[in-house]
Amino acid sequence: MDFVQNENQKLIAQMIRSFGAKEISPFRKEWDDKQIFPIEVFKKLGELGLMGVTIPEEYGGAGFGYFEYVTAIMELAKLDPGVGLSMAAHNSLCSGHINLFGSQEQKKKYLPKLASCEFLGAWGLTEPNTGSDAGNMKTTATKDGEYYIINGAKNFITHGHSGDVAVVIVRTGEVGDKHAMTAFIIEKGTEGFKAGRKEDKMGMRSSETSELIFTDCRVHQSQILGKEGEGFIQAMKVLDGGRISIAALSLGIAAGALEASIEYSKEREQFNKPISSFQGISFKLADMATKLEAATLLTFKAADLKNRHQPVTLASAQAKYYASEIAVDLANEAVQIFGGYGFTKDYPVEKYYRDVKLCTIGEGTSEIQKLVIAREILR
Repeated sequence: MDFVQNENQKLIAQMIRSFGAKEISPFRKEWDDKQIFPIEVFKKLGELGLMGVTIPEEYGGAGFGYFEYVTAIMELAKLDPGVGLSMAAHNSLCSGHINLFGSQEQKKKYLPKLASCEFLGAWGLTEPNTGSDAGNMKTTATKDGEYYIINGAKNFITHGHSGDVAVVIVRTGEVGDKHAMTAFIIEKGTEGFKAGRKEDKMGMRSSETSELIFTDCRVHQSQILGKEGEGFIQAMKVLDGGRISIAALSLGIAAGALEASIEYSKEREQFNKPISSFQGISFKLADMATKLEAATLLTFKAADLKNRHQPVTLASAQAKYYASEIAVDLANEAVQIFGGYGFTKDYPVEKYYRDVKLCTIGEGTSEIQKLVIAREILR
């Protein structure tokens, strides 16, 4: 397998670095300290084509594949993991769901606005009491003529407050029936649909996370994605691609932590030598680099399968599981290499350390990834 960067990837990486130096890095600490969601940055990313990376050109997107998409997330995650997370959630979940399962009319209506970030997208599956146990979701939709009446709540929703449109999976049948859930496209301003509490998070603080609340929310049947009862199956396919994006996010954080550690170890002196000359530090760096390389190969393997429209469930779960776990390891080692300075906000590794843990939780915990992997290899 040859995963040498193509020209598009190189151009995307350089574009993000130039953009980030002006628009992200100078404000990163303020966003983190005050938990500011920088919506204006995402509007600018939309102008650059980064909010519709894999959306076909006919719908206003960039029309790129998953190699370019993974590269874009990685580069953003190095700058600010929260920005990378929001970009990934918008692309993979909301836009990705509509692109995969929307009708031509739905695609023409929503994808151009999502690709330009005229609309910011949200995606709702998780609920307060049914995180990984989505089959027991409590949010329901009851048919009423041509409309459905939705009641319930979703939590841990990226862009729950700022999103202009949300794809929401709700129950339209019996509890536990995988064919009793349906996906709806719901626009902000729909009566009975509002944002709830905004989460005060340990990390990823520049990415907005909050509740969605539905109280007798009337949604027309034309807003169903696919057919009634297909929501859960659709969601699992969407998450196959979404897990690649979280693997990419993990790679970006891990690469940022490694790059910072290498640079610091060359500059920091102890006993009249740079600390990189000591085996205790150089061996840490060697382990970090090797883990990152292995995770990168797993992620691009999954991206390659996705590009070729091959089954990707196993590969994406493996990439997401391994990349997120080693990213936590690398962030931890980076703090250790920086010593006391790594425990301060003066250096980026403290932020990587807080942000990275989300990667082992979001879009399926590490334990869920193991369950998926085991199920696939035991078929």
